[in-house]
Amino acid sequence: MHDFAKPLDTDLIRRLAREHEVLITIEEGSIGGFATQVMTDLANTGLLDGGLKFRPMTLPDIFIDHEKPEIQYEQAGLTASHIVANVLAVLGRDVDADSVRA
Repeated sequence: MHDFAKPLDTDLIRRLAREHEVLITIEEGSIGGFATQVMTDLANTGLLDGGLKFRPMTLPDIFIDHEKPEIQYEQAGLTASHIVANVLAVLGRDVDADSVRA
Protein backbone atom coordinates (compact mmCIF):
# COMPACT_ATOMS: atom_id res chain seq x y z
CA MET A 1 0.00 0.00 0.00
CA HIS A 2 1.29 3.44 -0.87
CA ASP A 3 1.96 5.85 1.94
CA PHE A 4 -0.46 8.44 0.55
CA ALA A 5 -3.42 6.17 1.39
CA LYS A 6 -2.39 5.87 5.02
CA PRO A 7 -3.77 6.47 7.44
CA LEU A 8 -7.18 5.55 6.08
CA ASP A 9 -9.91 8.10 6.56
CA THR A 10 -12.08 5.53 8.33
CA ASP A 11 -14.75 8.09 9.20
CA LEU A 12 -15.24 8.85 5.50
CA ILE A 13 -15.15 5.18 4.46
CA ARG A 14 -17.70 4.21 7.12
CA ARG A 15 -19.98 7.12 6.20
CA LEU A 16 -19.83 6.15 2.53
CA ALA A 17 -20.62 2.53 3.45
CA ARG A 18 -23.63 3.58 5.53
CA GLU A 19 -25.01 6.02 2.93
CA HIS A 20 -24.53 4.00 -0.28
CA GLU A 21 -25.66 0.65 -1.61
CA VAL A 22 -22.43 0.02 -3.53
CA LEU A 23 -18.85 0.79 -2.54
CA ILE A 24 -16.10 0.28 -5.11
CA THR A 25 -12.41 0.85 -4.55
CA ILE A 26 -10.10 1.42 -7.50
CA GLU A 27 -6.35 1.13 -7.38
CA GLU A 28 -3.50 0.89 -9.81
CA GLY A 29 -1.97 -1.93 -7.84
CA SER A 30 -2.48 -5.61 -7.34
CA ILE A 31 -4.73 -7.39 -4.88
CA GLY A 32 -3.81 -6.75 -1.26
CA GLY A 33 -3.48 -2.98 -1.15
CA PHE A 34 -5.95 -0.20 -0.47
CA ALA A 35 -9.04 -2.36 -1.06
CA THR A 36 -7.88 -4.89 1.52
CA GLN A 37 -7.40 -2.14 4.09
CA VAL A 38 -10.88 -0.75 3.38
CA MET A 39 -12.50 -4.19 3.43
CA THR A 40 -10.80 -5.12 6.71
CA ASP A 41 -12.06 -1.94 8.38
CA LEU A 42 -15.60 -2.49 7.05
CA ALA A 43 -15.58 -6.12 8.22
CA ASN A 44 -14.23 -5.25 11.67
CA THR A 45 -16.95 -2.63 12.17
CA GLY A 46 -19.76 -4.88 10.92
CA LEU A 47 -20.50 -2.73 7.87
CA LEU A 48 -20.20 -5.74 5.55
CA ASP A 49 -22.84 -7.65 7.54
CA GLY A 50 -25.81 -5.87 5.97
CA GLY A 51 -26.69 -5.05 2.41
CA LEU A 52 -23.54 -3.18 1.34
CA LYS A 53 -22.16 -4.41 -1.98
CA PHE A 54 -18.37 -4.01 -2.00
CA ARG A 55 -16.22 -4.54 -5.08
CA PRO A 56 -12.50 -3.87 -5.37
CA MET A 57 -11.08 -3.03 -8.79
CA THR A 58 -7.35 -3.64 -9.13
CA LEU A 59 -4.89 -4.42 -11.87
CA PRO A 60 -5.55 -7.91 -13.23
CA ASP A 61 -2.93 -10.63 -12.90
CA ILE A 62 -1.85 -10.35 -16.54
CA PHE A 63 1.11 -8.86 -18.35
CA ILE A 64 0.31 -5.42 -19.70
CA ASP A 65 2.74 -3.98 -22.23
CA HIS A 66 4.28 -0.58 -21.60
CA GLU A 67 1.99 1.86 -23.36
CA LYS A 68 0.19 5.17 -22.88
CA PRO A 69 -1.70 5.10 -19.55
CA GLU A 70 -5.13 5.28 -21.17
CA ILE A 71 -4.36 2.18 -23.25
CA GLN A 72 -3.05 0.33 -20.19
CA TYR A 73 -6.19 1.26 -18.21
CA GLU A 74 -8.33 -0.06 -21.05
CA GLN A 75 -6.42 -3.35 -21.11
CA ALA A 76 -6.67 -3.58 -17.32
CA GLY A 77 -10.40 -2.84 -17.23
CA LEU A 78 -9.94 0.30 -15.14
CA THR A 79 -11.44 2.99 -17.38
CA ALA A 80 -14.42 5.09 -16.38
CA SER A 81 -16.62 2.92 -18.61
CA HIS A 82 -15.41 -0.23 -16.87
CA ILE A 83 -16.10 1.31 -13.47
CA VAL A 84 -19.65 2.35 -14.48
CA ALA A 85 -20.30 -1.10 -15.97
CA ASN A 86 -19.08 -2.70 -12.72
CA VAL A 87 -21.43 -0.55 -10.62
CA LEU A 88 -24.37 -1.33 -12.89
CA ALA A 89 -23.56 -5.05 -12.79
CA VAL A 90 -23.49 -4.96 -8.98
CA LEU A 91 -26.95 -3.38 -9.12
CA GLY A 92 -28.18 -6.21 -11.35
CA ARG A 93 -28.01 -4.35 -14.65
CA ASP A 94 -25.38 -6.24 -16.62
CA VAL A 95 -23.94 -4.09 -19.37
CA ASP A 96 -20.81 -4.21 -21.45
CA ALA A 97 -18.19 -1.54 -20.73
CA ASP A 98 -18.09 -0.72 -24.46
CA SER A 99 -21.77 0.29 -24.36
CA VAL A 100 -21.31 2.67 -21.41
CA ARG A 101 -20.57 6.32 -21.95
CA ALA A 102 -18.78 7.59 -18.86
